[in-house]
Amino acid sequence: MHKQSGWAAAAFVAAMLAAGPAAARELVAFDAAAAEAGTVVVRTAERRLYFVNGDGTAIRYPVAVGKAGKQWTGYARIDGKYLRPAWSPPDEVKRDNPRLPDVIAGGSPSNPMGIAALTLDRGEYAIHGTNRPGSIGTFASYGCIRMYNQDVADLYGRVQVGTTVVVTR
Repeated sequence: MHKQSGWAAAAFVAAMLAAGPAAARELVAFDAAAAEAGTVVVRTAERRLYFVNGDGTAIRYPVAVGKAGKQWTGYARIDGKYLRPAWSPPDEVKRDNPRLPDVIAGGSPSNPMGIAALTLDRGEYAIHGTNRPGSIGTFASYGCIRMYNQDVADLYGRVQVGTTVVVTR
């Protein structure tokens, strides 16, 4: 994965946001005491991700989460922001799918990371886009959180390296 910053990243995110409306992103009421402003909260049972605004609201995004036996809960921090990331399947994924190549180039329609990835400091997990939008709202991954590409572009612009991520059932 390659980090991008500055005006190139801002231009890319702006272009993605202009490419089409978010599939189902919406502003909702959110208990301000549940998490501080700027926190990302993932509720796996709901298959929803919340970006907490801190004013009693959050931006809610539909997501795909880990399939049975692949989910996790707890705290993490965003430790990297990447646009058009290349993807190397983790050992477990490669073991289950030995025909996968060792690397899939960023921007490839077969790249499961979509247009952007926010890597987490907890193993090989990320919050990322997807080129399989039909998977959103399901239990589909090996523990990553998948978002519509337009939604991950929106979230990418709102978070920083170091942002707290809380994953609950």
